[in-house]
Amino acid sequence: MQVEVSRRKFLQGSVALSIVGGSSLGVTNLLAGHEENESHSVAESITTKTGIGEAKNIPFLCGICVNKCAGFARVENGVVTKLNPNPYFPKSRNMLCARGNAGIQTMYDPDRLKYPMIRIGERGEGKFKRVSWEEAYDAILNGTDKFKGIKQILDEEKDNRATIGYCNGEGLSKEGFEVLVGEKIGTPNYVDEISICLETTLGGYVNTIGTYGEADLNNADYLICAGANRAEAIITPDTMDMFKRTKGKGLKTIVLDPRFTNTAAKADRWYAVNPGTDLAFVLALTYVVMDENLYNADFLKKHSVGFEDYKQHILSKKYTPEWAEKITNIPAKEIYKTAREFMAAEHPIYYQGRRSVFSKNDFQLRRAMAIFQGLSGNLDKKGGIVYGKKLTLPKEEINTPLYGQVAPRFDGKDIAIPSGKTGSWIQFRNMVLEGTAPYPVRAMFMRKHNPMSGVPNTKKTEAFLKKMDLNIMIDILPSDTTMFADVVLPEASYLERTSPVATYGGLEPAIVMRKQSVKPLFETKEPEVIYKELAEKLSKPLWEITRKYDEDVQDDTKGMSEKEIEKYYEENGFNLADAWEKPVYEANKEMVETTFGKEAWEILDEKGVYYPNMEQYHKQLNPNEFQYYPENKKNYSTQGDNLKVNINFKNLAKKGVDPMPTWHDEWNFTVPKGQFRLVTGRHAQFTQSGTTNNLMLRDLIPTNYLWINRRVAQEKGINFGDMVEVKSSIGAVQIKAYPTEKIAPNQIFMLHGFGGSSEGMEMAYGNGANDALIIEDKIEPVYGAAVMHETNVEIRKV
Repeated sequence: MQVEVSRRKFLQGSVALSIVGGSSLGVTNLLAGHEENESHSVAESITTKTGIGEAKNIPFLCGICVNKCAGFARVENGVVTKLNPNPYFPKSRNMLCARGNAGIQTMYDPDRLKYPMIRIGERGEGKFKRVSWEEAYDAILNGTDKFKGIKQILDEEKDNRATIGYCNGEGLSKEGFEVLVGEKIGTPNYVDEISICLETTLGGYVNTIGTYGEADLNNADYLICAGANRAEAIITPDTMDMFKRTKGKGLKTIVLDPRFTNTAAKADRWYAVNPGTDLAFVLALTYVVMDENLYNADFLKKHSVGFEDYKQHILSKKYTPEWAEKITNIPAKEIYKTAREFMAAEHPIYYQGRRSVFSKNDFQLRRAMAIFQGLSGNLDKKGGIVYGKKLTLPKEEINTPLYGQVAPRFDGKDIAIPSGKTGSWIQFRNMVLEGTAPYPVRAMFMRKHNPMSGVPNTKKTEAFLKKMDLNIMIDILPSDTTMFADVVLPEASYLERTSPVATYGGLEPAIVMRKQSVKPLFETKEPEVIYKELAEKLSKPLWEITRKYDEDVQDDTKGMSEKEIEKYYEENGFNLADAWEKPVYEANKEMVETTFGKEAWEILDEKGVYYPNMEQYHKQLNPNEFQYYPENKKNYSTQGDNLKVNINFKNLAKKGVDPMPTWHDEWNFTVPKGQFRLVTGRHAQFTQSGTTNNLMLRDLIPTNYLWINRRVAQEKGINFGDMVEVKSSIGAVQIKAYPTEKIAPNQIFMLHGFGGSSEGMEMAYGNGANDALIIEDKIEPVYGAAVMHETNVEIRKV
């Protein structure tokens, strides 16, 4: 691979990438001994240099992170040469960040999965053989001499579909995978990435104020930003709204973070809060507001439920700023000042945050934050947390079979609010490993998800995957988890596929569509095609197993002719492939034309975006700014009398959960002498482990470093760039040191998403450290989400 790219050219959007020798893109052990089929490969020599000749501009939605910014792919002679922002999408507002610009490298990554493969070595070795798609599907159904197939597993389990687990990554094809495995194949055991991400944030806000909401940072005048490193973690238009108004330009900003981040550097005040003690800070703010009657009484009288209970609760517990100072490391006088300033502001926002669980009190923290926002009355209005509207798309009806033998999911044990769908990754994995699950889980269907890097305690995840009789992976790159798969199905990258149309609500709602920029490279396939073909392969054989064990089906079909049984099979959803009868593009066209009309489809098809009156509303205001909706048409207020702030959850007390946010002394921040509290985070140039092999982004951030207090480093003889070992109770990693005064002496920090263990990813393999290897597998007790900031570690220079 030959690359010509500079940081300056990359940031300017003028990227030059040459991949020479497309027929030699093999990976050690992955494709060894197999000749490449030239008809499916990248051309012998392609260049993604942007030319001046004829080109097509195809609308796409970025697939690098959750934000789904819109762009246009410039396609010249069948090659994507440049990614430009889409000026028509209100959410991304003519902007693509560094990750979005680097999406082109995902498609042309020489390490990407190119062909279906079947494991021929031991799990974890990364030894596979290249096979046809039909052979891969057959191996999933019937197994090989190395692993069992799904037919044998289900036969041995008497059609208990719950013996299958599945996990899924974020994206526009996510729901289709849930339909295939959860609804059509029929297992309840889904473990979503949300339980290692922002489950408690969503749960806390939705249950308290009815929505996560959209922070209208463009019109707010006071902001508390706690544990959200917007300047580094995600560079989007709302991030820019924030920073173009900080430092005396209209948005007074208070940042809480254990580290002095770039976000803190742009704030009016930074508080170095002790990890896991944000809840004490919010309770103390609330105490000041309650004690001094600073709250919006009229708003609360109309819209709150349980306010008087909460006021008595807060005051009786004496959650004073003096009390909180000892816990949080934030001076009491600063807490008084912040509380008074917040309530005196016209448009204050306590920013919701959008990252993973900090500590075991995270659900109560998010509830306390939502309630505190409600005390100001700054909800459902300009400059506050906005509920907005959504353009409704019809929900597709899925003909779901009912399997009489399916056991219920089990990972809700000792969890107050067990998720009916997304589950608890740690609880699920650990119960299977410990043998405490009520039945065996023997197969895992996985897509675009890397639990070996994302789920705390990698050693347990490895043991879990090795315990399975069958692991199937659908992905774009050969991730750490792919090395433990039995069958690998290569998925087309987001630039190579049309995805189901999506709707995004908020102030300026719109529907958007990703169109295929180029045909899938090599032998990769669009995810919906994979779902359909796999479903076709599995349908009849799994139906026969159901007929063998399901007494309800036996009773229903007793005495039927074969023709009548076939009709029963179709009408009752046992044909697993019927959900994908229409190609995605055709289904999108029909849905949009039926809902919004033919003209709407024509606009969406051309521009990738549609909202009512778009051609009338959309205007260019200056070279890089557009109007989407006129100010008087934005959805600042939509709830009216339906708006409720729910404060006292009395029903939770029956489940051992405090009905109102409460502090417990067991949450006090303590670190044993000689140890350090590990804090982790994301960066704007990386999205978990999915971008660690991206050559363009590695030019911006070559590796991750360990932030360690400079004075502590001096005592230990550690200098910048020295290799240090970080060891917890469950494992150890080695990482380069970054001594700095920007972190407390008893804390350390490292970026997530590095330390790849897959030799199939040349740029990621062995680069930096994987935090999941040392983060202890603790769970938050309300949802069972993974706790990321309660692990203490030891450090030594290597």
